[in-house]
Amino acid sequence: MLKDLSTAVEMTIYLNLLPNSFVFSKTDHSGRQPSTQFSNFLKYIWNTKPNIMKLHYFLLMLITLSTSAFAQKSLFNGKNLNGWHADVPAMDKKSDTINPFIVRNGLLVSLGTPGGHLITDKIYKNYQLTVQYRFAGKPGNCGVLVHASTPRALYGMFPKSLEVQMQHKDAGDFWCIEEDISVPDMVTRRGPKENWGVNGDKLRRIKNLTDDSEKPLGEWNTMIIQCLNNEVKVWVNGTLVNYGTNCTASSGQIALQAEGSEVEFKQLDLKQIKELSK
Repeated sequence: MLKDLSTAVEMTIYLNLLPNSFVFSKTDHSGRQPSTQFSNFLKYIWNTKPNIMKLHYFLLMLITLSTSAFAQKSLFNGKNLNGWHADVPAMDKKSDTINPFIVRNGLLVSLGTPGGHLITDKIYKNYQLTVQYRFAGKPGNCGVLVHASTPRALYGMFPKSLEVQMQHKDAGDFWCIEEDISVPDMVTRRGPKENWGVNGDKLRRIKNLTDDSEKPLGEWNTMIIQCLNNEVKVWVNGTLVNYGTNCTASSGQIALQAEGSEVEFKQLDLKQIKELSK
């Protein structure tokens, strides 16, 4: 759409500036082709009406910047962890504690232990996050946290957030970590209402819609998370696995977990959205 707008801007400017006597044809009287005629026309406009040409290029620059603002970008550059910071409580006590988040063979790897989180430096809102991951060895637990804010808000470990579960056979569950969200059939998927909560021993897990959406071990899974205002929608390998509304947060950092199992990530792409996919 923006490309079409750019073309429209160009055509409008050119047509308004075109002298009445200036006519493009298959060839002009000198036998020159249209591309040569057009080049000469641009030179004519630049020499006779430079301010208009400057306006033209300014508008095109704005369109280009608008296009890039909506473009997809990777949160991981394949080389290092620039743009992220680790929060690993065990590293507070022993400075030589291994960082569980590393880059290996162009992949971002969560080693699983010691427990902690890799958190984006920036805050995000209204986006789609595409994550490609696989368990490197024995399958187990991990997760992507959205709308993360206060660090170590739960159990001195987990940041205030909403977790999108990646645990083997449970991918797509929601876990409420000092934030909350609503889904249809809440009692069926969360348990008795009087036990719901966002901390301690309260019922914080909201089961996903299907547990057969993951690929066989060793193969890459694709998880897509869309966050728009107070809604969160999740797909695993093309299957809708969860959709929640009335989330108590609508923006925040994004975090990856180290929670017992080694997980490899090869894609962490983010783009801004204005509506949820069907």
